[in-house]
Amino acid sequence: MEPVDDDRNRAGVCAVRPGTDLGRHARMLSRLHDAVLSGDARPDDTARGRRLVTRSWDRVRAQGVDPDAGEPPGPLDAAVVEQRRATSPLVPVLPALRAALTSVAEDARHVMVVCDADGVLLWREGSTAVRRRADALGFTEGAEWSEQSVGTNAIGTALAEGGPVQIFSAEHFVRSHHGWTCTAAPVHDPRSGELLGVVDLSGPAETIHPTTVALVDTAVRLAEAGLWQRHEARLDALRTIGAPMLAGDTGPGLVVDDHGWVAAASGLPGVERVAAPVPERLIAVHGLGPCLPEPVPGGWLLRPASGGSRRMRLRLDLDGRPLQAVIEGTTRWVHPLSTRHAEVLVLLARAGASGLDAATLSQGLYGDRAHLVTVRAEMSRLRRNLGGILLARPYRIAPEVELDLTGLAGSRVVRESTAPGVAVLRRD
Repeated sequence: MEPVDDDRNRAGVCAVRPGTDLGRHARMLSRLHDAVLSGDARPDDTARGRRLVTRSWDRVRAQGVDPDAGEPPGPLDAAVVEQRRATSPLVPVLPALRAALTSVAEDARHVMVVCDADGVLLWREGSTAVRRRADALGFTEGAEWSEQSVGTNAIGTALAEGGPVQIFSAEHFVRSHHGWTCTAAPVHDPRSGELLGVVDLSGPAETIHPTTVALVDTAVRLAEAGLWQRHEARLDALRTIGAPMLAGDTGPGLVVDDHGWVAAASGLPGVERVAAPVPERLIAVHGLGPCLPEPVPGGWLLRPASGGSRRMRLRLDLDGRPLQAVIEGTTRWVHPLSTRHAEVLVLLARAGASGLDAATLSQGLYGDRAHLVTVRAEMSRLRRNLGGILLARPYRIAPEVELDLTGLAGSRVVRESTAPGVAVLRRD
């Protein structure tokens, strides 16, 4: 029986349908694996593979992953693993994940694994027998299971795809993994959308079940809900400080947390979030204009900056190494840019006050509208780093910011960019 097709099953997450002959299906995948790697696969053969897996194989082959590789690199030193555990934002929700998945993993001959955003295994619990088998595979605490390190697998592919993934048998790129099945889902920070890590259930290939996808997805949703509850509790505590502070002020203002979420407001109804404040940097807030953040216990006070400090100017240096955004306000600061972030700023500068939504940005960067998760994650990071220069809904450069686009069309980024929306500047 063939795998579940992408168009008929939750974007192709489940690897098999209920009632699938697992042995027969595993043999078919093994033949397909050999045919693809040998170059003998016919179009009707490759059509039987899931598109999610095909995308992953394309990535790992381009990265030079060896299908006959042994154990993954590492693992990291125990002290490094302990440091990553101590600083992991997933620590508060570990009890909820354990309650939802550990006993299930033991009963189903699986292990439950929690990884960080790099794909490094931080915690592993479940069946003792399966853990011993995983040890022989290098599937241990401190090992990195990104696609780049070990090829197609649920953890690495969930990181790459930005969503839940189930991988069965020879869908794994590395042959030594063909005796396994794994189901993983990424955990995101509900405040920012930032990727925090991955939760995975793995076990022998014959233990695969389609319902595992829903089980892991539910556990992740519960974890994210727990993170949001902690966020709301911190905002409530900040509100007890911020509300009286604003009540004694005659002008408009906001009290926000470190991520820009509003705990208290005066003169600005309906504002839920602004960009994350950065000490000594002007932040553009819609309705307030440029503000210089003032620290308060647990957060920041934002009030309109006075006098000449209200002016903000943005210049893009797209020829240097590194690429840079130069912002001038009450102070001058320089922020290094990746090529992708530079391309985003070029597109937003061209769009002007009307801005761009995530789908249109995806079209301009990738030539299609299918990279919404990636675009939103990039915009979240860029907005956090630029301290209010960028606004959302739609994404746009704040109206208080004066743009200096001198030399933009002839810059190195525009000359070399493969992003369709940026490359068009070469013809303008």
